[in-house]
Amino acid sequence: MANIPELFGSNVFGDETQKAVLPKPVYKALRATIESGADLDVSVANVVANAMKDWAVEKGVTHFTHWFQPLTGITAEKHDSFISPQSGGTVLNEFSGKELIKGEPDASSFPSGGLRATFEARGYTAWDPTSPAFIKDGILCIPTVFLSYSGEVLDWKTPLLRSMHAVSKSAVRVLKLFGQQTTRVITTVGPEQEYFLVPQELFVKRKDLVYTGRTLFGAPSPKGQELDDQYFGAIRAEVSAYMSDLNEELWKLGILAKTQHNEVAPAQHELAPIFGNTNIATDHNQLTMEVMKKVAEKHGLVCLLHEKPFAGVNGSGKHNNWSISTLEGDNLLEPGDKPFENTRFLLFLAAVIAAVDNHQDLLRVSVASAANDHRLGANEAPPAVISMFVGDELAAVLEAIASGSPYVAAAAASLASGVKAVPDFVKDTTDRNRTSPFAFTGNKFEFRMLGSSNSIAGANIILNTAVADVLTGFANALEGAADFEAAAKALIKETVVAHARIIFNGNNYAPAWLEEAATRGLLNLRTAADAYPYFAAPENIALFARHGIFTAAEVESRTEIMQEAYAKAIRIEALTAAEMAQKDILPAALAYSGTLAKSANIKAKLSLTAKTEIALVEEIDTIVASFVDAKAALDAAVTGLDALEEAAAQAAYCRDALLPALSALRAYGDKLEPLLAREALPYPTYGDLLFY
Repeated sequence: MANIPELFGSNVFGDETQKAVLPKPVYKALRATIESGADLDVSVANVVANAMKDWAVEKGVTHFTHWFQPLTGITAEKHDSFISPQSGGTVLNEFSGKELIKGEPDASSFPSGGLRATFEARGYTAWDPTSPAFIKDGILCIPTVFLSYSGEVLDWKTPLLRSMHAVSKSAVRVLKLFGQQTTRVITTVGPEQEYFLVPQELFVKRKDLVYTGRTLFGAPSPKGQELDDQYFGAIRAEVSAYMSDLNEELWKLGILAKTQHNEVAPAQHELAPIFGNTNIATDHNQLTMEVMKKVAEKHGLVCLLHEKPFAGVNGSGKHNNWSISTLEGDNLLEPGDKPFENTRFLLFLAAVIAAVDNHQDLLRVSVASAANDHRLGANEAPPAVISMFVGDELAAVLEAIASGSPYVAAAAASLASGVKAVPDFVKDTTDRNRTSPFAFTGNKFEFRMLGSSNSIAGANIILNTAVADVLTGFANALEGAADFEAAAKALIKETVVAHARIIFNGNNYAPAWLEEAATRGLLNLRTAADAYPYFAAPENIALFARHGIFTAAEVESRTEIMQEAYAKAIRIEALTAAEMAQKDILPAALAYSGTLAKSANIKAKLSLTAKTEIALVEEIDTIVASFVDAKAALDAAVTGLDALEEAAAQAAYCRDALLPALSALRAYGDKLEPLLAREALPYPTYGDLLFY
């Protein structure tokens, strides 16, 4: 591997490169746009475009693309070459500021939730200078927003940028009351990415993995994760080689890949980056998922990002570590040595507590998908009920504030290993809670409900908007107060008392918690189909409108898009399961049953007993009969779905009819698998896939 500091960001048109190739006035104008949102003149864009082109061409690049994030959940790109025809049949490489600033991809074939008719094709991409351009697969990629011809938002980046502006605007107002002058507040994110790796040669033999990303059939292997020997275990050589190549490709793109390890399930792993600006972190996470898949192919592997590729072992999530800081790097969620006396910290903490309580529904919607439903609520991920963990120390601080009683800080404690050569060390004042959906972890919150394939944009749009709304209310209440410190403390107390129900420091996996959560009035939106309608609730439409995030039409369209995506995903699973049942499992079971029957006949002619064969044939035939009935029921359920037109009705039908039919068919298929000889199995088993 090359020298890492030299390698890092080598394919990024970032600050150092901009400083090196741009004239000073142009560089300063661009930085002003990036750091404070100043308007960028077209003449400046022309110079930037030309320098960007020259830099890319020197690296062998021939094409550029406006790289955007439509509502498919993945990225999109259309490549154009730099060539421009000249007289005499020659060409030159050219790239103008106009081409940098604006593109016109076809918008009609992307999800729009009814905002755009098929014949209304025009859409626009517009350069986002706050996220640096980069080279990927020999193409210059320019991060952009994506809008329809009539101005509606058709992507994830635009509302994310708007939400970042909203939280900055409100936080700056609050900080000014503390006498702290800053021009901008940013939210930061570090998304931990879990994933599975399986052999490519086995993957292609499983149509369920190919079509849906998860196994629709599969009996448990003799060994799973019960020994806990995979977690943080020694990394296998082939996986280590993959991780090494992955790091190199990510570092070239300026992605701060930091931590790698084995996860709980066999063949499951994790990659975690260092924190970054939420907009750039979102772009980087989309890139990370793409690069993970491409690098896996080079190693004869397939990277699975589905939330639950295998039943019976842990699925994969994406922990969204969120914080809020000034542009100068002052973390507003840093409690300091004496959190009880840190009014600024307590006010921002109270804002997050209120935001999470007020908008449980939107946070649940932000992680809702057909895939993530398989993971949430199992003993591998938080339940569908939103709650917050703050730890023993902060819980005691908040209790003292709420009750008006004195707070006595616990004495710092040290831990001793009992080994003389190992030094003692001071332990943290609070433990960590891995079962909580939204846990405070020192100077940030870890939102643990996101699925591994999710774009982190959705969750952070909601977090930013919800916190911005509360902070705006705080600023309105505190501006003009005669005694700011007293008013701030009173507001903190009022907020903590009003939203205490959302704080839970116990075991979120315990059945008793769900009962207690219900008594507290917390929402339990068990499935994505249950959650989606809340997105377009009147109070949520009003919230988004207040902060300029979405119009009412955009909220309603996104609700429809989510419901359609949910129904389509489950319909594809149903059709795939039906095809595997008819073309793979049923023929394999019948063929093996026939082989056993033939053996029994031969034994009978030799006056030998064939009890084993007969018993096995009878068992297989009994299950096959139920399997055929379950397949017919699944076919009927698909027909019922296809008769529905409204997205909300389709989503509800999939939840209530199609998923149970799928589950019933799988149950019989998984009973058949252990009865068949290895050579009769129609596809690789869990043992083959997970213990390669």
